[in-house]
Amino acid sequence: MGPVTLTWYACDLRTGRIAEELSALTPTQALSRRLGTVTSTRFELALAGTPPEWQSATDPGRTLLVAVDSTTGAPLWSGIPLTREGGSADTVAIVASTPECYLDRRSTTYSGTAVDLSTAMVQVAQPLLTQGPPFSIDSVASGTVGNYTVQDSDDKTVLSCLQELDAMSGAPEWTVDTTWVDAAQTAFRLVLRVRPKIGVQAATPEAQFDLPGCVTDYLLTESYERGKGATSVTARGEGQGASRITSAAHTASALLADGWCLWEHRYQPASGITDAAQLDAHATEALALMQTGSAVWTVNAAASAAPRLGTDWALGDSVAVNITSSQRHPRGASTVARAYGWELDPEANRVSPILLEEH
Repeated sequence: MGPVTLTWYACDLRTGRIAEELSALTPTQALSRRLGTVTSTRFELALAGTPPEWQSATDPGRTLLVAVDSTTGAPLWSGIPLTREGGSADTVAIVASTPECYLDRRSTTYSGTAVDLSTAMVQVAQPLLTQGPPFSIDSVASGTVGNYTVQDSDDKTVLSCLQELDAMSGAPEWTVDTTWVDAAQTAFRLVLRVRPKIGVQAATPEAQFDLPGCVTDYLLTESYERGKGATSVTARGEGQGASRITSAAHTASALLADGWCLWEHRYQPASGITDAAQLDAHATEALALMQTGSAVWTVNAAASAAPRLGTDWALGDSVAVNITSSQRHPRGASTVARAYGWELDPEANRVSPILLEEH
C-alpha cells in the first residue's frame, strides 16, 4: 500500500468539527496509543504558510488534533493540545495528549451492587456526555458482576475509576477511538468503547510481521521484577492494623507444586476500597498477569511494507510475529500476541506494535 502519510486536522474540541488542515504540523516523536491509558506527543508547527486562524485552531483546552491516513482515510490518532510555546522563533511547540486525558479532568460518582462491570464503567463515564467533547459510549456486557462505589468525597476521576475497574478479575477493557461522524467527513467523534476484550483476537491473525520481511528489528523483554512477577498476591484496602480490609492471599498453587518459589506481592490497588470482594477481584487479576512474569515484544517494522495500521490491525488486535532466525532466537520463534499499544513514526517509515504475551 506504500508509505504512511498523514493529513492533520485541527478541530473544535466541543463539537469535533474540522476548523483547519495543518500541513505544517509535524510530530517530533512517534505517535503512540495504549489500551486504557493516556499517551502524549510533541509537535512542531512551522508558522510560515500556516492558515491565518492557526492560533484559534490549536488553542490548548479548546481544540483537537486528528491524524488521518491519507491513503486509507482512517483516523489513526487524536490528541488534545495542552501546552503551546512560541515567541521569536519561526515555529511553535505543542504537546497534545490522547483524549483519555480528558477523562482525568472529570469527576464522577456511582454506587452499584452485583452489576455487570461494563454497566459500572458506562455509569462512571456518564459525566463525559455533558458539556464535554463529542463523546459517545459503545459498550458490550462483560458477563462479570461485582460491586463498585465511588463517592464525591473520594475525588476520583472517570479515568481513575475506569482503570480501577479494569484491574478487577473478569472486568472489561476500554479505550477511546476517534472516528468520522459521517460520510461527509467534516467532523470527528470520540467513542469510549467498553468490551470484554478490545479488538479482534484470532489464533491465526491476518496481520503477520515477519523477519526477514517487513520487520527491521525486534526486542523481547522478560521481567520478574517487583510488581511484574509474583506467585502470591494480596490486595489491601482502607484502614490500619487489624481493622484494615484485605483480600485473601491468592496463590499460583500449580506453579508452586511444579517447583516455583513463593514470590509475594502485597499492594493497595486504589484508595477508598472498602469491599473485600472487590479486593479479591483485584488480587485475582493481578495474579493472573504476574504469576509467570511479563513478556513484551516490541517489533519495529517498515510501515510501507507492514500490515497497515488502522486497516489490517488496530489496538487490541492479535498479530503474529514470525522470526526465521536471529541472535536471540537462532532456531526461530513464532508468537501470536495482542497489541496493547503501538507507535507510528511516518517520517522514519516505522510502525511498532507493542505486544504482550498472555498466559
